[in-house]
Amino acid sequence: MTRYALPGAIALMLGAFWYSPDVTEIAAGVAIFLFGMLLLEDGFKLFGGGTLERVLGRATASTPRAIGFGILSTTLLQSSSLVSIITIAFLSAGLMSLVGGVGIILGANIGTTTGAWLVAGVGLKVNIAAYAMPMIALSIVLVFQKAKTPRGVGYALAGLGFLFLGIHHMKLGFDAFEDQIDLTRLALSGLLGLVVYALIGTVATVVLQSSHATMVLILTALAAGQITYDNALALAIGANIGTTITAIIGAAGANYQGKRLALAHLVFNLSTATIALIFLSPLRATVDWISAGVGIAPDDFALKLAVFHTIFNVLGVALIVPLLSRLIAFLERRIVEPQPDVSRPHFLNRAVDQFPETLEVALRQEVLHLYRNASDLILHGLNLSRAQIFATDDVAGTVRNSRQAIDLDLDEAYERRIKTLYAAIVEFASRAGDKRLAPEAANRIYALRDVARDIVRAVKSTKHLRKNVLRYTTRPQGAVTELYDGLRTEIARIAVEIRKLELAAPKDRSALWLDQERVQVEDAARTTAKQVDALMRRGVLSPTAATSFLNDAGYAQSAMRDLIEAARTYYVGRDAAIAEVEQLISLEDDELGDPRADVETPDDAAEPKARHVTVTTEG
Repeated sequence: MTRYALPGAIALMLGAFWYSPDVTEIAAGVAIFLFGMLLLEDGFKLFGGGTLERVLGRATASTPRAIGFGILSTTLLQSSSLVSIITIAFLSAGLMSLVGGVGIILGANIGTTTGAWLVAGVGLKVNIAAYAMPMIALSIVLVFQKAKTPRGVGYALAGLGFLFLGIHHMKLGFDAFEDQIDLTRLALSGLLGLVVYALIGTVATVVLQSSHATMVLILTALAAGQITYDNALALAIGANIGTTITAIIGAAGANYQGKRLALAHLVFNLSTATIALIFLSPLRATVDWISAGVGIAPDDFALKLAVFHTIFNVLGVALIVPLLSRLIAFLERRIVEPQPDVSRPHFLNRAVDQFPETLEVALRQEVLHLYRNASDLILHGLNLSRAQIFATDDVAGTVRNSRQAIDLDLDEAYERRIKTLYAAIVEFASRAGDKRLAPEAANRIYALRDVARDIVRAVKSTKHLRKNVLRYTTRPQGAVTELYDGLRTEIARIAVEIRKLELAAPKDRSALWLDQERVQVEDAARTTAKQVDALMRRGVLSPTAATSFLNDAGYAQSAMRDLIEAARTYYVGRDAAIAEVEQLISLEDDELGDPRADVETPDDAAEPKARHVTVTTEG
């Protein structure tokens, strides 16, 4: 059935165009209007550079602030759909609470009423096409500029111009249409009229994907006398219901929080529409009273419709805010938070990769998820309990007391908990690269991808260590056990230090300890072979055990380097002043040697180069 929908719709439109040129004018007006909205949104995304997204993240500290932001942003952008999509993206990325997201959606419903005032107050009374043409002409000059800011302004200006032009053509079409057919003959009164025209308004908004476009159609038709005032009120109520489809579609690729927000949008708009339909007569009387008070003519039904649109949306918000906690509880019961599956991405979904701010934050959180999985596998692969290591003040003592083999299939765990996440991160970063991000944002995205690569390499190095860790550390065997305990201690200590970075405030993070760790790792590489040779000459270490240890020390040192480099990139802040100070006092790479010159890729099974770690042994 669906495959015939598009051809059928096109055939229907062509038939209508053949029947009446004025239908063509109205349809072209709608198309131009929607095209203008697309340009306006594109201009925002290009010109905003994440500005609105950053403000959005700070605007949810309280419900009144969230509602106020929803009103302001929708008024400026003239697109509640765009505000809804951004809010779903931020909520899916974990950048705001569900309460804050619902507050923004409530405000967006009020903000969208300003479009009706613009059309009824100016668009239907002024020849706005005279303003549209210069705006479009000026926009072309800006759109072809190379710099992002003038191009963004150009797209936004063109969007406004096409919005005005679309309103103009819809108005002309309905004015001319009146001479051919009187649609008021199709008017329905009473309860039947309310229900039928509310459904028509809902369907029209679903088709147009814009309640703003539907309201413009209603207002222009009402001004031309093609629909009755009562039916226009019902159409406006239906348009409010239909606008929820955008949030529902946007939430399709979101996580459970995004789906909760879409459900909240639907519940709110359905409740508001139901109240408006039930109390339509008192609301209409209120509109008449307010219109008379502010000087709106009794027969200026377009402006009175704008008043009505505002009143019932504000009333809906006023009624739902006291019940907000109950609404949140209902959403949490209906859409239950799924049990976290550590083997699947938690933050990477289609809803978050439309905007630079949410894209980067979601990727950052997913890389942290990958690291937490990896730290579990690395420590468990060394027969160490992550909880015990992070809780102890004596890492070496805890390692010496950890002789119980942990039941772990490291190969299976790597495939399930590491490789799948790493593949998702790489794929997500590649999608980000196709979005023409600013160079700074793109560099941060690729840096996070490289952090994930380093984490994966550390896990693969641990896989090589696992066999001999089980062989030499589950029971004391003299010098060789002490050597392997030394490796386990050094890796565990680095994991503890990274944990401290994770828990520290960003302003308290520094790269200095990372440089110290790198110094120790490189010193170990130069002295381990000598120490092992001395132990062999004293007869306390067999050649077989020595060979195994030297190879495993290389793997351990490679894992430590990768963990240190990942921590440096991920945790150390890039504030310019801090970075400059740290650059002056940190050690240069040539002073440490270049530890990254010949490391293997995550899927490279070749033996590591001679990189060893120093341990202290007795006997």
